[in-house]
Amino acid sequence: MSHSILDESIASHATPGSPHFTPFAVTPELAAAAAERIAHYPSDKRSATLPLLHLVQQRFGFISAAAIDWVAASLELEAIKVLEVVSFYPGFRQSAPGKYHIRVCRTLSCAMGGSHELMERLCELTGIDRSHADPHHHPIAVSPCGNFSVEFAECLASCGSAPVCMVNDDFHEGIAADKAEALLQAYAS
Repeated sequence: MSHSILDESIASHATPGSPHFTPFAVTPELAAAAAERIAHYPSDKRSATLPLLHLVQQRFGFISAAAIDWVAASLELEAIKVLEVVSFYPGFRQSAPGKYHIRVCRTLSCAMGGSHELMERLCELTGIDRSHADPHHHPIAVSPCGNFSVEFAECLASCGSAPVCMVNDDFHEGIAADKAEALLQAYAS
């Protein structure tokens, strides 16, 4: 199958974060985990699209064109149907993030609490250039070293302790711009 539509839409662009993630490959473990998830949906396998995409992103860091093809084949769907799901949900990363991916809340409470200033400071400290980030298809910007990436997130559900952010799966509250350096140092490798 030609990947022209997939390449134009997501392309799984290589980023400096790519070396932190293994390339997509179907392993016996992945196939078994996928079969287990698909078994939960005996009447309509396509209902397993989200569980399979979450499985892939958890193991490989992002959803590549090859992963989309595999999920589609596993569910007996056209690849475009899986691409529609990947491109609709902003939680699916379409290119490799950094080793430490930082999501900064930008909704009203956090914006008023300084989340935009926090994002600017994080970018300044890590050398990240967000000028080419596409907020829909490629919202992630990665540091030149590949260790850090940033993106804005919609409500992280802690308005009373704004601004908030997540580093990978770790939640951080009250992270004003002046605390950005300490936050990064906690994850520096």
